Amino acid sequence: MKLFKQATVFVMLLGVAVTACNRTEKSVEGKSNIKTVKGLYTFGPEMKSFTLCEDGREYWVADSVKNLELSYSNLNFEKPYEPVYVELQGYFAKSDTATVSSDFDSTLVVTKVIKMTKDIPDGPCSQ
Repeated sequence: MKLFKQATVFVMLLGVAVTACNRTEKSVEGKSNIKTVKGLYTFGPEMKSFTLCEDGREYWVADSVKNLELSYSNLNFEKPYEPVYVELQGYFAKSDTATVSSDFDSTLVVTKVIKMTKDIPDGPCSQ
């Protein structure tokens, strides 16, 4: 009976150790996908979009840090949907079709707002 209890405790501890190791691998894997991107962010009641300066591709935006929308609101626009230049850190994920417009097949999940300005620089981001 004592041997059975020891074996059970050992199996449980082994399971906890394996689970802890898997979580570490997933978090490192997620961090490796994080990129710094530059583009135009547009926000309004039914739209959160990001247009990449490099090639003009458009993405739905998920604000995981809850700072992007606040920064946009602090710019005090009179009308919604005014584009701003942003530099963000985040990663790209497949869009959930139940919550995102069918116009977007990918979502930019923002993990950090580096820069946001009304001044759109000349070059590929200028409209």
